[in-house]
Amino acid sequence: MKIYSLLLSIVLISTITFAKEIKKDEQKIPTRLESFAKLQKVIQAVELYYVDDIRIDQIVDKTIAGLMNELDAHSSYMDKKAYTDMKVTMKGEFGGLGIVIGIRDGALTIISPIDDTPAQKAGVKAGDIILKINDKSTLKMTINEAVSLMRGKAGTPINITVVRKNENKPIKIDIIRGIIKVKSVSAKTIKDGILYLRISQFDNNVAKHLTKFINQYKKQTKGIILDLRNNPGGSLNQAIKTVDIFVDKGVIVSQKGRTKEENSIYTATKKSTLTKVPMVVLVNGGSASASEIVSGALQDLKRAIIVGENTFGKGSVQMLLPITRDKSEAIKLTIAKYYLPSGRTIQAKGIIPDIASYAGKVPQEKENDFSIKEKDLKKHLEVELAKVDGKKIKKTKKQKNVITKKDIYNDNQLKTGLDVLKALIITNTK
Repeated sequence: MKIYSLLLSIVLISTITFAKEIKKDEQKIPTRLESFAKLQKVIQAVELYYVDDIRIDQIVDKTIAGLMNELDAHSSYMDKKAYTDMKVTMKGEFGGLGIVIGIRDGALTIISPIDDTPAQKAGVKAGDIILKINDKSTLKMTINEAVSLMRGKAGTPINITVVRKNENKPIKIDIIRGIIKVKSVSAKTIKDGILYLRISQFDNNVAKHLTKFINQYKKQTKGIILDLRNNPGGSLNQAIKTVDIFVDKGVIVSQKGRTKEENSIYTATKKSTLTKVPMVVLVNGGSASASEIVSGALQDLKRAIIVGENTFGKGSVQMLLPITRDKSEAIKLTIAKYYLPSGRTIQAKGIIPDIASYAGKVPQEKENDFSIKEKDLKKHLEVELAKVDGKKIKKTKKQKNVITKKDIYNDNQLKTGLDVLKALIITNTK
């Protein structure tokens, strides 16, 4: 019995020791040389044995693209065409459909359609998941591959099949490609001294145009509505300058990376501030990246009330790193995350509005409906009477850059923002 117990103890000790040795081996991290050797073996195997003949440069490109896609949804490899297209896009004029896309939860997702583009006019919406481009499935497709398929000569047709929230089946959308000229900033007035500023994306000219419009309407402006809905982002520098126009002190945004070199803090300056009138910012699920920095900073600094829906949630910083001697190819690499003045991150969370408001027309009571119909009826009768009397009716010209009551009632989020802003103006004047 004693011998049996002794043997059992030896077996148990041996088993524990062996398990510890296995665990040690499992935890052993390969050296850099071993890792590079493994990569080289894979590349050689593909070059020698893959069913199709692929050049070594093509294998390397695919290797880089695969690595970037595995890192996160925003890192990517840009070949010559993709890199050139990106630089053209930032200048504010380019060819294509007029949509900004990204990878969300593994799916090719439309972050937002750009204002007044073929995609927006065809009915593409922020949050649509692209299932097919023409007849090609987008499953496992990279952003660059998708962009390459969708870009093309102006006037040529393309169709995309999308999956949309609250729709029972996929929707096929036919689009005619066009030259996309992005008007990054536009301004309109609303009665009672309210200035409406729309930023469609943060290209390199945003701060300059904002400054021009604010100065142009400064004397009569009592409050500002800043519309960042379906704004996919763009230049960090322009986002910082935008906040600086409205804020005279405090941290606007900070970024933190792996090394101290990637850490930066951006603060507001008094000399850049142009206005201190009450503000409301409109956002939705298509507001991403730079537009989230602007809305989040203005919210944290108690400078504006945010109205609308939760934003996209892209709070990471990408750096463009050329990887060829002639700088014709690059990788877009995530190097840091954005942090708002309060210390919170945007990544995957987005900006939660102070006041939730959803897209659509403003619900109106029957009395209001009747008064609108009555007004239209009177106009119609005037026209008919003029026909009988042989008189010419003078057409009233629609004022440019003015938001009408009809426009407001067709946009529930704008109406909500306007009501909030009017309350702020009253409070501010007391």
